[in-house]
Amino acid sequence: MPKIEVNEQIFYSLAGCPGGWKNNEEFEEILTCAKAELDEDSDKSLPETERTLKIELNDTNRPDLWGTAGCARQLRIYESGKIPEYSFFSRPGNVKKSAFKVKVESSVRQVRPFMTGFIARGKTITDPMLRDIIQTQEKLAWNFGRKRRSISMGIYRIIDNQKKPLINWPIIYKGVDPDSVSFIPLAWDTPLTLREILKQHPKGKEYAFIQEHEPVHPLLTDSRGNILSYPPIINSNDLGAVQVGDGEVFVELTGTDMPCLTLAASVVACDLSDNGFVIEPVEIEYEFDTPFGRNIVTPFYFQEPVFCSLARIEKFLGEKLSADECVKALARMGVKAEKANDTERGQAADSREEGVRAYPPEYRNDFLHAADVMEDVMIGRSLKSFKPQRPSDSTIGRLLPITLFSRQIKELLVGMGYQEMIYNYLGSRKDLVDNMRADGDGCKTIRIFNPMTENYEYVRDSIIASLLASESISGRSVYPHKIFEAGKVAWLNENEIYRSETRQFAGFLHAGTDAGFNTAAAELQTLFYYLSRDYIVEESFDPRFIPGRAAAIIYNGKQAGVFGEIHPEVLENFGIIVPCTAGEIDLDTLIIDK
Repeated sequence: MPKIEVNEQIFYSLAGCPGGWKNNEEFEEILTCAKAELDEDSDKSLPETERTLKIELNDTNRPDLWGTAGCARQLRIYESGKIPEYSFFSRPGNVKKSAFKVKVESSVRQVRPFMTGFIARGKTITDPMLRDIIQTQEKLAWNFGRKRRSISMGIYRIIDNQKKPLINWPIIYKGVDPDSVSFIPLAWDTPLTLREILKQHPKGKEYAFIQEHEPVHPLLTDSRGNILSYPPIINSNDLGAVQVGDGEVFVELTGTDMPCLTLAASVVACDLSDNGFVIEPVEIEYEFDTPFGRNIVTPFYFQEPVFCSLARIEKFLGEKLSADECVKALARMGVKAEKANDTERGQAADSREEGVRAYPPEYRNDFLHAADVMEDVMIGRSLKSFKPQRPSDSTIGRLLPITLFSRQIKELLVGMGYQEMIYNYLGSRKDLVDNMRADGDGCKTIRIFNPMTENYEYVRDSIIASLLASESISGRSVYPHKIFEAGKVAWLNENEIYRSETRQFAGFLHAGTDAGFNTAAAELQTLFYYLSRDYIVEESFDPRFIPGRAAAIIYNGKQAGVFGEIHPEVLENFGIIVPCTAGEIDLDTLIIDK
């Protein structure tokens, strides 16, 4: 979960409680409205201006909380019930005028197409403020922006110490040949081409994976050709080095996901506004179509209202609340709302109900369903306001049949010489899709909409990939290697209510010179013998296995699994140098159809 370090004095001031709360217990309680907790208190022996609080945030869907101003804003609104107004936002039908323009050329469309930006002026940047801006920049780019792959942020000086302009408008965002352009990158003293930056500069090496294989690389310049930055890698040493004492800066964000990019710009703009800056919008002109059109003035409000029925709120919270109570509770969370008779998303158009229509704040885009509105009603009203109730039903706890069956499978596989492994259900596209020779466009692997990191971007649809990942780092261990896991897998299924299906699988892998199809078939036969189940096999064309050396497991007329020799390309993708056999069995099919 994200952790932030905040200057105690600034945080308390922005939270509307300059002296801080009476004690840590009271502070911890108020932090719950931001789904946060105090990770480490400040050192009281230090001067007040130098004290630092460490706060852990438990909601990965609220990037607006990942900075001093954003977290403090939530506490301030919760205590006061007053929703801040941000008049600098453009909205559909109410577009702000801007004298500052950015032109996005078609040449950048295929590599990193989108950009947002704004001007912040009227406040002198202090050292604690600069550190907080950098922290927010890093948190958004690393966590929300998937290590800068989908979002990166740059900040630039607009005027020098003599109040002379440093940037000539309009700004140009374009794609260039990485060997044709050179400039002095931040914290460097000699010019480098874009390709040289990826090989020599520390930041270039760290983020080279984003751009190194692209024929065209993005570049940001002013109208005279002065280079601002090489997004998302590094700023120019001339214009991109913001300093303590600056009072007028240009903030830009580039990326591949327009809604997330626009939200990130809104978060930063609101944070700087709360810190006392005057925000001026910037007009972005595209030479191609985008989800928000060709001409966008940012910061831009794009969120849609979400309706939640009172019946849902009562069902989920166990207490009947009026629409007025819900509106008041949402206001404490910074959410404007009104009483309404409407239909929830996904419901039939004629099923109108009494409820509340919530309008997400400019800095939030986490209202995907009526249940999200209900959650904010619950937090805004406070958990302490709900009376605890003792359960009235008498129940006896027992294990589910699938759990008992999984334990039986585990005992049998251990008896057959296999070692049990336990894995995460989330993984990277590389491991779960690319390495497994899956069709990236047509596969049914579930991708998370807003992952914290690309390492946990997909929900696994097979246990075999997890087993191969373990084998890839076990090359120095004595062979043979025999490992297994029994756990959940999931994949897309449009016929299910939630358009996904979750099943309990058992997967096994055998690595070594003796690993072959006959060996796997013999061990599978042993397993089914002790399970007292009959099965047949049919030829399988699963791309993970060698053609002609893979078989589907058929149980009661249904496919209940697959096994065979792993394809050499898959082994090479994982860096495995010995033959491997593997298989997996759908335990739900075996137990349901018994």
